[in-house]
Amino acid sequence: MSRIPTKAEVLQWITENPTQTSKRDIAKAFNIKGAARIDLKRVLKELEAEGHLEKRKKTYRDPDRLPPVSILQVLAPGIDGDLFARPLEWHGEGVEPKVILIPRASDPALGEGDRILARLTAITEGDVNYEARLIRRIGSNPRRILGIFRKGSEGGRVLPIDKGSDLEWQVAEGATHGAKDGELVEAEQAGPKARMGLPRARIVARLGDPTEPRAVSLIAIHQHGIPDDFPDEAIAEADRAKPLGLSGREDLRDMPLVTIDPSDARDHDDACCAYPDDDPKNEGGFIIWVAIADVAGYVTPGSALDREARKRGNSSYFPDRVVPMLPDRLSGDLCSLHEGVPRACIAVRMVIDAHGRKLRHHFVRGLMRSPASLNYEEVQAAIDGTPNDNTAGLLDPVLRPLYGAYAALVAARKQRQPLDLDLPERRVELDDDGKVRTVAFKDRLDAHRLIEEFMVLANVCAAETLIAKKSPLLFRVHEEPPPEKLESLRDTAEAAGFSLAKGQVLKTQHLNNLLDQAAGSDEAELINLATLRSMTQAYYSPKNFGHFGLALQSYAHFTSPIRRYADLIVHRALITAHGWGDDGLSPDDIDRLESTAAHISETERRSMMAERDTTDRYLAAYLSERVGNEFGGRISGIARFGVFVKLDETGADGLIPMRNLGHEYFHFDREAGTLMGADTGIEIRLGQRVLVRLTEAAPVTGGLALELLELEDAAMPRGPKSNRRGARSAKRKPAQAKRRKDKTKRKVERKRRQK
Repeated sequence: MSRIPTKAEVLQWITENPTQTSKRDIAKAFNIKGAARIDLKRVLKELEAEGHLEKRKKTYRDPDRLPPVSILQVLAPGIDGDLFARPLEWHGEGVEPKVILIPRASDPALGEGDRILARLTAITEGDVNYEARLIRRIGSNPRRILGIFRKGSEGGRVLPIDKGSDLEWQVAEGATHGAKDGELVEAEQAGPKARMGLPRARIVARLGDPTEPRAVSLIAIHQHGIPDDFPDEAIAEADRAKPLGLSGREDLRDMPLVTIDPSDARDHDDACCAYPDDDPKNEGGFIIWVAIADVAGYVTPGSALDREARKRGNSSYFPDRVVPMLPDRLSGDLCSLHEGVPRACIAVRMVIDAHGRKLRHHFVRGLMRSPASLNYEEVQAAIDGTPNDNTAGLLDPVLRPLYGAYAALVAARKQRQPLDLDLPERRVELDDDGKVRTVAFKDRLDAHRLIEEFMVLANVCAAETLIAKKSPLLFRVHEEPPPEKLESLRDTAEAAGFSLAKGQVLKTQHLNNLLDQAAGSDEAELINLATLRSMTQAYYSPKNFGHFGLALQSYAHFTSPIRRYADLIVHRALITAHGWGDDGLSPDDIDRLESTAAHISETERRSMMAERDTTDRYLAAYLSERVGNEFGGRISGIARFGVFVKLDETGADGLIPMRNLGHEYFHFDREAGTLMGADTGIEIRLGQRVLVRLTEAAPVTGGLALELLELEDAAMPRGPKSNRRGARSAKRKPAQAKRRKDKTKRKVERKRRQK
């Protein structure tokens, strides 16, 4: 009979062999066969019950793990010169994990005893458990400068690119990091502020040619005035933060609240689970839980973190970096719902019927532990029949019920008829050198829509609860389109052969009917784009004007407090309304709701512009090597100075200046939004298919200049430039007469419709 290993021997094997922890692996290691497997199973169950092991899918592992962002203390260098560190927040009962530091060339020198904030990656090589990459040294938050390096005889100087900044920084010869004259560099303050002379700096990163893609996002950040370094006081507060415990909270740690995010997500602020309602009065219904990181427990009103979060308003996302609203210690660690780690949250329990209608809900302040951090693609693949190691054990107990609840919500969505635009989203992927590898359009999976529907429902619950409790809050407002924009959309639709119903009260259903008419046609993208342009921009307000696009009477942002200040205000309002603690809405929060709403609406627009400018610059850099090539596209805008074209391949927007339209004069009809050739009578309008040649790509500005070759598969008329003036004068009058006649006809038809 095989000898059954002791509990200590099992634990030692799992610690030493983290990749071989299934029951089969353990049985093989101890040569256990046949009926003896039953006794091994008993030992494993006992270890699990005692908290020494955690079962996940078909494997066992030590539940004590370090969070992905941790505070470490640097140890003395090893015999081989390797630098190790010990985790200061290790609370496990097992052997303390061994962490090796992997330095970058730009990292400052670290010595024994230094405390650092580092990003950890679990590894299984040798006796090392984690690799650590330095984020920064604790207590060290030097000022950062972005500028152009000018080489001198003894080092050089950095000329900041900030608007209005004429202060130069001196760089010593040994602190240039090998920078070349004219390079864009990132530098940090070196030493204390000098009383006399220029301040000193050391270069920490060479970003190369200022026109190169790697510099693009940094330039946008500085040009739009997005704060990208945290005050020392805010950093110190974040570093002092400790994980919040169970006191005053509901224990949700046994609930399968999984996070589902993009594969490259750095933070996880929402988790969800669902299961069928066993109430016989709600046959076919579901109970949905949505848990959101409890940021309010760490960022209290009036604190340095709060002041900085309000100043930033939101996080900003770029292809190569994120400018977070909160420091890494919070956004990437304590406020992120990482797998297997206890995390404070505010959760809402929602009961829906078989048709997706919400019956009731209530909020709790809790402590959760996510069993899995999943991405959209692997979740969708699991549902479609190809689960991987991460999703196989979760498919039936967790994922299928989520999709069951989602199917019910889809039915309710169809009944509600929110605006259903179909506009593909671009994704710019960079290589290791910061250059654009590919530009692709993101896939829209049911996994994406599932999370969106759950979050929308949770946001509705937050608004309804706070309205019922008569609590101040910030609403997410989206007003209906103004009449003049609707009239323009109606003209565009009719020109493309479609119709937009007229009525006293516009509903999203009317717009969806238009989108359905265009679906699958060549004009589908045009109609979607024109509908989007007819919309007003959403904003924040302490007054409730409803959300037109979502077809909801009351809506508030609750689900992303890590990256949006509005959500943090809603969290505080819920805390005060439920009497959960003294970290809710302060009197100052309430007094400033109006100004806060205006400010964060502006910071949101600022981030959107910076992100759009960055994408445009990356695309221009990507296409700069293809100047002279021909591209297919569709006209997306018309102005007096030229025609805008959206290219099919990349979704990039380029301009055809008037001089590149052809050898004739074009009249601009502002009311109709068209151009008409004076010689030929050719009409250029929104949505037409074109073939263009790329004549110029400017990475610094993000501009693309194009030349029109074909319009709706017909070559543009070409004539000798010498004949242009005479031909135009001979034929302009008939074309002008036609244009005036058509314009009059449109006005008459419009007046008839109004009657």
